[in-house]
Order: sequence, then C-alpha cells, then structure tokens
Amino acid sequence: MSEWWPASNRNPGRLQIGISGRIESEFALLPFLSAQPPCLVVMEACGSPHHWGREIQALGHDVRLIAPAYVKPFVKRQKNDIADAEAIAEAASRPTMRFVAVKSVEKQASAMVFKTRDLLVRQRTQTVNALRGHLAEYGVIAPQGLANLDRLVSEVRSSTSGLPAIVTELSELLLEHIAALDERIANFDRQLREQVRTDETAKRLTTVPGIGPICAAAIVALAPSPEIFAKGRDFAAWLGLTPRQHSTGGKARLGAVSRMGQRDLRRLLIIGAMSVVRWAARRGAPAGSWLARMLAKKPRMLVATALANKMARVVWALLAHGGIYEVPAAA
Repeated sequence: MSEWWPASNRNPGRLQIGISGRIESEFALLPFLSAQPPCLVVMEACGSPHHWGREIQALGHDVRLIAPAYVKPFVKRQKNDIADAEAIAEAASRPTMRFVAVKSVEKQASAMVFKTRDLLVRQRTQTVNALRGHLAEYGVIAPQGLANLDRLVSEVRSSTSGLPAIVTELSELLLEHIAALDERIANFDRQLREQVRTDETAKRLTTVPGIGPICAAAIVALAPSPEIFAKGRDFAAWLGLTPRQHSTGGKARLGAVSRMGQRDLRRLLIIGAMSVVRWAARRGAPAGSWLARMLAKKPRMLVATALANKMARVVWALLAHGGIYEVPAAA
C-alpha cells in the first residue's frame, strides 16, 4: 500500500512527493510517477528503497532516501501512511537534512557477498558454541574459539570418551556442518581476495595498517561516495566512531563512541585496529609515534577504538583524494 502527499505548496518552485507504506506493485506506482513532471521523490530508507530509487530515477525524477529515525520527529500524532508521507515530505524540506545515496546494482551485489559471508561466520560461531555447550554437559570442556575445536573433535571421536552413542552421532552431525561452513567461508574469502586484487580502490585501502582484503572489500561495497562527507571526521562519525556528545551552555561533555552508524564497517575497523595494537604491544611501536604514546598511558581497547577512528579518516582521505597510505614520521 502506498500513499502520496504532494508538497508543492511548501516548495512552490518544485513538486515534492513523499512516499510511505509498503510498495507492493510497480503497476500502481510507476505509471503514476511517469505521468508527473520531473520532481523530487522522497522515500524512507527501509525495505527495497534502492531498487525503487533506481526505477524512479529512470523516469527522470530526483530521488532521495531518508533514514526512518530522521522522519519520526515530523510525524504528528497517529501512525498511518498519510501521516508518514507528510512527515517524509516535511523532513525532506529541511535545509540540513541528511540523505542516503541510492546504491547501484553492482554495489548492492558486492555488499551481498560480504553480508552472506558474515552470516555464514555467525552460523559457524553459533554451531561451535552449541557443540561446546552440549559436550560440557558430559564433562568435555574446551575453551572458546575455533582454535580449540580440535580438542572437541578428539574427544568426540575418542573410544574412551564414554559419550552416549546418540551424543556422538549428533556431535558428528554438528562437526560436518561446521566443516561445510568452513569450506563455504573459505570460498568467499578467495572471492573477496580476488576482488581486491582487481579493484584499484580496494588495493589502495589495503596499504593502511590493520585493513586487510575483507575489510577493504567491505568498505568498497558498503561505504557511500566520499563526496557526501566534507571531511574525514564526518565519515568517522557516520561509522559511529566519534564520541557521543551531551553538551549544553557552552560546556562540552563527551562520552564513549556513539556507535550510531554502519556497524559492520565499524566492527571490522576496530578488529583491524586491535590487531595493530596487539602487534605493537608484543613487538613494540615505533619510538615517538602516536601509537607508542597512547599505549604508554591508555588501555588497549581505548587505544584500538581511537586508532579505528584514525583509520576511518585515512580511509576517507584515500577514497576522496586517491593515493596510498604513507607512514607518518615519528615526532
């Protein structure tokens, strides 16, 4: 079901249309929009907005997507499609409103590769934890992590484990599922590495310490165009790596990172930063470097989060201006 709310009276020089509700059939929407003169069409960035954005752009309209959280404050009482459409059109008329860029088919396909791999990794983790939990009920204990899976395998397949036959059979079933997931994840890893080798942008991103092929491929697939950010800090804020503010009366109060943004990229950047921090803590950071000064006085996790923020700014600079990462000179 769709509702349209013309807002030409709010912007006399241009027709503005807000679309709300589930778009179930293009036979109702596209003929309506094809009969309209070129105008601004605004939708919430919820289910299938990029597909409809591309279809409507092909008709000559200017399409903009708004995050639902930015539309909610403009809803006046009652929740229905007409009120939502009015709120969308009202939000789009704000001069400082932020919009979501419409993704191309190729960019969405690249994102699906990463998302599918991420799903398989979560399923493998769930299966390993389920196996650990079941075997713990029979006195078979193993630490967390894939590196300790061999201990569970040896216990299940040991003739002296004393496990009931049904437990051994079901454990073998879970181990087969884990092995199948391992194979599929390895195939995705090879596909992503090949993608990075043939993509100049992703190849340049891998020159940043802490960013590997998977993180570089995810940035290319999930990050919007760098032109929509004025500076690197805006990109870091979009990822949720900047401090949460609660400031008033000219007094700045900064808290922990906001975590308001693209959580997949934020997670990968923090994991990569943590690997750099661990390596520096084990082998030693360059004398006089920012990392060495931070590790001397701050906890490792805090340093990793701050380093992820710096990595995000470097990524934006490489995406916006080209070039490769160069190690800064020590102070």
